[in-house]
Amino acid sequence: MSTLENKSILVIGATGGIGKSLCSALAEAGATVIGTTTRPENIERLAGYTAGQRLLDLADNGSVASFLDDIESDGVELDGIIVAAGVVAFGNAVDSPAAGFDRLMAINATGPIHVLSALAPIVGRSGDGFIVTLSGMIAETPMAGLSAYSASKAALHAFSIAAGREFRRLGVRFIDARPGHTESGLATRAVFGEAPNFGAGLTVDAVAARILAAIVNDEKDLPSGSFA
Repeated sequence: MSTLENKSILVIGATGGIGKSLCSALAEAGATVIGTTTRPENIERLAGYTAGQRLLDLADNGSVASFLDDIESDGVELDGIIVAAGVVAFGNAVDSPAAGFDRLMAINATGPIHVLSALAPIVGRSGDGFIVTLSGMIAETPMAGLSAYSASKAALHAFSIAAGREFRRLGVRFIDARPGHTESGLATRAVFGEAPNFGAGLTVDAVAARILAAIVNDEKDLPSGSFA
């Protein structure tokens, strides 16, 4: 894909740190950006930097179903999807609450998997479509004290590898991005547990710029080392 100009891109999780940076960078590159948020009160703020706004709560099956129905009934055309939504949690496996683990899996893995599986044929119609997920470096190197989070991101990464091969037959290029710790503010909103001291991380703008470069340059994978 030589340019993002006039491309219609869906950014799932557009109000988060990385999501907002991606939306701004995409718009600057000439793309038409549709952003999602989980909360109706965020729609007005989202309208300030996206051309279209949709409600989507990946942890709510009803919300996912309504979102997909609306995309189909509205005849939305998509050249690409970026999944920037995600949550984090901290603590040992024995201390992880079941409800918190379920939420991690829903937002980081099963919700995106459901949405991407349903929308891949739409993206494929563009003839040069792409999907980007952000499983993160944790998917490459699961960590003690982050076992539940590691599991959710590893599941998304495994899906990206297998579904990426399947989606190629639909004309969709799948890129899984695995940046290391990023200063997105996510660690301050953990589902459970308290964040350790990670030290300084990547900036959201640097991560967004690297992802856009991969899209334009037809890259097929973004391992953690590519963000160094």
